[in-house]
Amino acid sequence: MKSLQHLTRPFIRLMEYETPKALSYCWNFGSLALLGLGIQVVTGLILAMWYVPSIDYAFDSINFIMREVYYGWLVRYLHVNGASFFFFVVYCHMARSLYYNSYCLPRANLWYTGIVLFVLMMATAFFGYVLPWASMSFWAATVITSLLTTIPIFGDTLLTLLWGGFGLGQPTLTRIYCLHFLFPFLVILYICIHIYVLHLEGSSDPFAEARRLHRYNFQPVYTVKDVVGFVFAAIIFFYFVCYTPNTVSHPLNYVVADAAVTPPHIVPEWYFLPFYGILRSIPSKGLGVVALVLSVLLLALMPILDRPYIHRASPNRPVYRVMFWVFISDVLFLGWAAEHAVIFPYAQFCQLGTIIYFLFFIFLPFVKPLEGYLYRRQLCSLLKPKNCAEKI
Repeated sequence: MKSLQHLTRPFIRLMEYETPKALSYCWNFGSLALLGLGIQVVTGLILAMWYVPSIDYAFDSINFIMREVYYGWLVRYLHVNGASFFFFVVYCHMARSLYYNSYCLPRANLWYTGIVLFVLMMATAFFGYVLPWASMSFWAATVITSLLTTIPIFGDTLLTLLWGGFGLGQPTLTRIYCLHFLFPFLVILYICIHIYVLHLEGSSDPFAEARRLHRYNFQPVYTVKDVVGFVFAAIIFFYFVCYTPNTVSHPLNYVVADAAVTPPHIVPEWYFLPFYGILRSIPSKGLGVVALVLSVLLLALMPILDRPYIHRASPNRPVYRVMFWVFISDVLFLGWAAEHAVIFPYAQFCQLGTIIYFLFFIFLPFVKPLEGYLYRRQLCSLLKPKNCAEKI
């Protein structure tokens, strides 16, 4: 009986977990990301039973899964579109955290673990993108892995270890297959850490009302909201899987890899495009890699760069709200420009988008004093209109 109580204790704590009263359906993206990860793990394990990690048979094994395995097409389309669904939900989750300033103290550790999760997921998705050994995935892997040469002293050695030689071949595919199989376990581990930190620091409140009077237990209010979100997301997801499964897939990924034929324009999956736009916007390979690393590192430094003057929620911060929407628009603009070839005017668009991206983080530390000035001026005008100008 005691052992049963120990097993059920985490679930009881989850049900009794206190959450702010004002949480909307925007807070469903975290649970939807967990659902997307579950789809990826289950379908990935099934695909691993049929996939052959060989440069001679990898592409054919994918076709075999699609054509010969019973419901193999469904499993593969669930896995491929599940990756896009997963990253879409994660990006929405990150955007919600940025909009409501959920990265601020005392939840900075939660944001840090989330950024580590994001990097691990990007690595896992990249390794999975290479496995079909198709034309676009082969050349995308060639371009991205060659960035390791920009690392001083150890770069060439790391690239040789990953390639298993002096070019992409059978050792490369074997290593990437092993990494793609192992990284999800790291992702699951960090998700457990992420949820543990969430329960330590608590969910963010859009109106910063921390009193117990304005809190609900997780069960039943937010479990019902999560279920509604699951149903709504599942309808959209299965529509894409069953009716338009190749919407986000590049046509060259249905052509077997050929080291002698280079595609006219090499592009990664859509969820990498904004970062790929930053990478290719700088002509220097080394500086491009530095900008790519900084684009993620600066996201991790958000709790340090931004310390709001008053309420954390973006609706109460007029300056930050404008900057936020400019930043989101710029990320979408970067992704659109990076999808096109490196020609005029798309190359210049990527450079413009990169400049705006980094300007957001440069101006972020100055938002607090500006908003503080505007807040004091508004408060002074309400209390003492006549002496307002003198006291400001």
